[in-house]
Amino acid sequence: MFPWKKKTEERAVEVSEKNGDELISAVFNSDKVSKEMALQIPAISGSIDLIGGVVASTPIRLYKRIGNTIEEITNDNRIRLLNSETGDTLDSNQFWKAVVRDYYTGKGGYIYINKYRNHVKSLHYVDESKISIVDRDNPIFKDYDIYVNGQRYWDFDFIKILRNTKDGAKGSSIIDENSMLILVSYQSLKLELNASKRGGTKKGFLKSDRKIEEGAIAKLKAGFRRMFSDDSENFIVLNGGIDFKETSNTLAEMQLNENKQTNANEIAKIFHVSQELVSGNESDTTALAKLAAIPLMSAIESALNKDLLLEKEKGEYYFAFDTKELLKGDLTERFNAYKTALDANFMQIDEVRSKENLPELGLDFLKLGLQDVLYNPKTKEVFTPNTGKSQKIDESSLKEVLGNDILEERGNPNHDPKTGRFSSSKTKTKYAPTKSSRPRKGVKMSYKKYTALCGKIATNHPEWKDGTHIFNDSNYAYTLKVIDYGDYEFIRRYKIK
Repeated sequence: MFPWKKKTEERAVEVSEKNGDELISAVFNSDKVSKEMALQIPAISGSIDLIGGVVASTPIRLYKRIGNTIEEITNDNRIRLLNSETGDTLDSNQFWKAVVRDYYTGKGGYIYINKYRNHVKSLHYVDESKISIVDRDNPIFKDYDIYVNGQRYWDFDFIKILRNTKDGAKGSSIIDENSMLILVSYQSLKLELNASKRGGTKKGFLKSDRKIEEGAIAKLKAGFRRMFSDDSENFIVLNGGIDFKETSNTLAEMQLNENKQTNANEIAKIFHVSQELVSGNESDTTALAKLAAIPLMSAIESALNKDLLLEKEKGEYYFAFDTKELLKGDLTERFNAYKTALDANFMQIDEVRSKENLPELGLDFLKLGLQDVLYNPKTKEVFTPNTGKSQKIDESSLKEVLGNDILEERGNPNHDPKTGRFSSSKTKTKYAPTKSSRPRKGVKMSYKKYTALCGKIATNHPEWKDGTHIFNDSNYAYTLKVIDYGDYEFIRRYKIK
């Protein structure tokens, strides 16, 4: 009769049904994981604290590219702000730990840059919960504003350290990506807490064969309340016909300890660290640095280079963590590496002492053996340390000293260059000449001595295929010419003092 009323009633029903769905959803989704809940889990708080400690204790350097060289800048105010005094109420250690905590459990780590013109005066940590992002909703040309307590700021006013971000404004926390695992771990802790409050007693109900009066029920309730309290009375007397029925399992029956260990291992995978390392049972800091800390440091470096450098500095200056201390390894491995570097002459003693934070000794030289002959390819000069003499080695001096034929190419007459085969059965072996070979012109020696020298040269220097070389053997140094592989002409012999 009144159609408009029918429409109103239908709309009311729809609204009522919608409100009912929202109510049901709110009831069943009441276990939403928060940052505070996540940090209650030891595996999460321990991993964040471990990684944050590594980041906070690693110094940040500023470098400048000058041609092909890298120069460290030490007199820049930004280095002091990042490593010691931030200008905020937090020192640098607290500052970076708070940033790392927000990086993993919030929308990201946000650092306000307080500057006057181009001079950075201070750096201020801002709790990510106080940050609001207003996006322009353009998926291609992304743009956004940052609001803190209703105050608008530009995006370049902040250093933004974000995890798994898609828009450069806010990141994705481990709570967003692993809420079910975190909720299961948190509920396990709550279950353990409730069980400890009950003294480990199971939940249950009382069963009676007859009706119990209200007074008796009140006494039973009071008795159970005293039993589960902290008082010394931990027992209760049940009258005849009353029986206690259990409705839950104990923690051991539920295998709660095993589940906690499994959940802790799964949480450790989120941070790319081992559960043994989080619990302090393992001292492999190199694995922690490579898998967990250094990837986070790379994200911080990118953010610093983007927002803390001036536009004119970008491409020439850059920030970087000094990770040498993290990757040093243990004492034995480190010192063996130093020994190899010193023996190979690509490090000096003072360079090694500097890396170990020891005072330099002023030993500005490389260690060489007296048996070595040094050749400078730029000056074409040979220096023999044991004699202290230098000799210019070039084409003219070789012709003058050794004769013109020393520089002439000589092929093997028994070798066919087309097929790569030797046509004669008298071809020389790989390491020594045949008996028909004898010392040719130059140094005169016995066949036995000649064969032994040829074998040593072919074994120690298989790369000598042609040309003239110098070879040291015990008390003598020889200038020799390669006749064929395994056959040499010894031109001159020098006594090594």
